[in-house]
Amino acid sequence: MTTDIATRDEHATVATQQQAPQQITTKSALVIWAEEARVVANIAVSIAKTPFAGQLRGKPEEVTAVILAGNEIGLPPMAALKAFDIIQGTPALRAHAMRGLVQSKGHKIQLVESDGEHCVMRGRRADDEDWQTVTWTMPRAALLGLVGKPEWKKQPQTMLVARATGELCRLIASDVLHAVPYTSEELRDNTPTYEVRPAGAPLSVAAITAAPTATPTPVEPQHDETPGEQDDTDDGLWQQKTNDQPTGWPTVTQPGGEA
Repeated sequence: MTTDIATRDEHATVATQQQAPQQITTKSALVIWAEEARVVANIAVSIAKTPFAGQLRGKPEEVTAVILAGNEIGLPPMAALKAFDIIQGTPALRAHAMRGLVQSKGHKIQLVESDGEHCVMRGRRADDEDWQTVTWTMPRAALLGLVGKPEWKKQPQTMLVARATGELCRLIASDVLHAVPYTSEELRDNTPTYEVRPAGAPLSVAAITAAPTATPTPVEPQHDETPGEQDDTDDGLWQQKTNDQPTGWPTVTQPGGEA
């Protein structure tokens, strides 16, 4: 009897489980990313208060974005803070960080030649046997208007290496870079420079609010002449010019006179 009751209970339990719909909850990758982002945002508040945030100190939102962006391309959080620069509002990887990131994926990058006048680098993908070579020279930089910029004047060799690095990494491993294909050195070269002039003397409130002073219009001298009257001075000069004939002029024969 006991065995029969136990058997019926087991069958009832199995039937109930089969009738109940299976509810399987699967979170999408975007939801998981959003949850992780909230955790990172909480941590970023603390990181933004320290010198490790660098140029992002006091900016927890941007610290969060940099950490998330670095995570997508394989950079640890603190490494991402040192790998990114914000140039004119655009995130970019520093050249050494881009080179290290590409090498971490198994791709090969070699510096062949480098000095203050030229840089030759070569690289190849991990699954490829062919090498790609990139050459940057000062004449090439001059064509782009780069040699006059401050960093190019101070350290031309470093800037040539940075340019060659960016071009080579895009050439052999664009899939590694994703949304950050340019180095911060490249973006900084495209940033316009401005002349800083010394500040002038501050204007007073009275000078700013004062009404503009009208410039007097020059008045041309006017000659009041009475109709019928002539200038005696002009008449005298004209009379003098008429009476005084230059030497060598022929005498004009008058009617009834002698030639």
